[in-house]
Amino acid sequence: MPYKQPRSVQVVVFAESDAGRLYLLLRRVADHGGFWQFVTGSVEEGETHLQTAVREVSEETGILCRESDVIDLHLINTFEISPLWLKKYAPGVTRNEEVCFALRVEKREVCLDPVEHTDCVWADYESALKMLYWESNRKALESVRTSI
Repeated sequence: MPYKQPRSVQVVVFAESDAGRLYLLLRRVADHGGFWQFVTGSVEEGETHLQTAVREVSEETGILCRESDVIDLHLINTFEISPLWLKKYAPGVTRNEEVCFALRVEKREVCLDPVEHTDCVWADYESALKMLYWESNRKALESVRTSI
């Protein structure tokens, strides 16, 4: 199996409601940490970051969108790859570059990929901020809150 590229995307899916903006959080399966996060995924060979964002949203939530629907947050997170996933990368690769996007949708039921996620929730900003495990997710959440 080829190694994963140390390039990925994060997509903050959000919806406007009468109660305010809500953010879609997904809970990873237990053997991949069991934490809450946004849509994320690695860039595959020949893909752009934007193409990856569209693909990952569809795969992880069942929500179909076009590249023109995706909002570039102009935020790139660079971080140490978790030891849990290091074996998926070429020897010596320890850092990942994650390009962040947002996607505005109508609040809806989502279709989770059970291999990756066990649950989802639409949460307000304060709840989402408390639930998110990764600092990179909190940075993207703040970017959506302040720029969109």
